Amino acid sequence: MISMPVGVVVRRTPGVTRWAKWAWQAVAVLPGAGPADWKELRRDGEAVEYHAGTLPVTLYRTDTEAYLNGLTAPVPSIYVVLIKDGDGLKLHSATASPYEAQDYMDNGEDIVEAVPMPDGLIAWIREFVERHHQDEVFIKRRRDKHRIDLKEDGKGDARIVQLSDVYRTPTSKRRRLQ
Repeated sequence: MISMPVGVVVRRTPGVTRWAKWAWQAVAVLPGAGPADWKELRRDGEAVEYHAGTLPVTLYRTDTEAYLNGLTAPVPSIYVVLIKDGDGLKLHSATASPYEAQDYMDNGEDIVEAVPMPDGLIAWIREFVERHHQDEVFIKRRRDKHRIDLKEDGKGDARIVQLSDVYRTPTSKRRRLQ
């Protein structure tokens, strides 16, 4: 496991609907950045870019397949997870794993932004993957020789004598005798 601090640049622009006053988007990462707490970097009218904070990007030997998948994407990205905190946002995490990012996207509440990786970060992750990645051999599971289609467990109702319609509702014996 190794880590690198990464600064996250977040852009705030005016919202386009009356329900959202601001639109937030992670737009860049700064490898090796120092600590920051929503430091304003640039202002262009109402659009403002902040160095929102610095998060560690941690690489694990067991996740090299995910990093390799991310590096071979058309645009290799660091995934930044932002959590809504009242009117603003709070930085939650940054990851190089598209699989981990997908887990955060599934809940539908967090904002997950794919931010293009700078070349130095791509080289750092590629070196880690080359050092630790091991291809897993696919082993096809063999089926048992046991025939499960010979016995019809749970089909129909055992109280019905006829074979023609095993799914009909059972009738009482008294009605059948008449």
